[in-house]
Amino acid sequence: MRVLLVEDHRPLAEAVGDALRRAGLTVDHASTAREARDMAAVAPYTLAILDLGLPDDDGLTLLPTLRDGGRLPVIVLTARDQLSDRLAGLDGGADDYVVKPVEMPELVARCRAVLRRPGDRSATTLRLGALALDTASRSVSVDDVPVALGRREVTVLEHLMRAAGRVVSRRALDEAVYGFEDDVGPNALEAAVSRLRRALEAAGCPIPIVTVRGLGWMLPSDETR
Repeated sequence: MRVLLVEDHRPLAEAVGDALRRAGLTVDHASTAREARDMAAVAPYTLAILDLGLPDDDGLTLLPTLRDGGRLPVIVLTARDQLSDRLAGLDGGADDYVVKPVEMPELVARCRAVLRRPGDRSATTLRLGALALDTASRSVSVDDVPVALGRREVTVLEHLMRAAGRVVSRRALDEAVYGFEDDVGPNALEAAVSRLRRALEAAGCPIPIVTVRGLGWMLPSDETR
């Protein structure tokens, strides 16, 4: 899952970003509303965390753009603690309203809670035969036995499972797995797929990750196996 963090206070942005990455999420940081709009226009985000006191615009003005018609859940993270502020944020479309300061474990838990809500595309447990992935906790199992995977491998697996039976392109996986600030080599994605394949094979998963040369990768669905 890829998160857009819109926060102009850099130490706080670093703390939040570190906490989210430890929870298994990919994080892009925007310090202005303009940067956030540019990022949201080109990257496939699963969640946005939005400060309201931005240097170039009010976050409430940015909120509808990030919501994208309700497709993208948004958590407001702000120092504005008056009832009128909270009502404005929630009525403006925020899925949650968190007042600073906040403990990082609580913020991570709120992110998971928002992503579990009915109607969100990420609120399901994905299953393909013996393979299961809880998209909120980022946990993977084969025949109910946990499989230890890194953050990037889980993200690759999620996209392959959602598209089971269809090829997922390299570009789509690159956009999902790596943030704008990630320093990765040209073969980083192939390495992540290889690690994922080895871990699933070691766990006895009968579903292979198929390489479609020149196009990408896929997991066979029940109909294609």
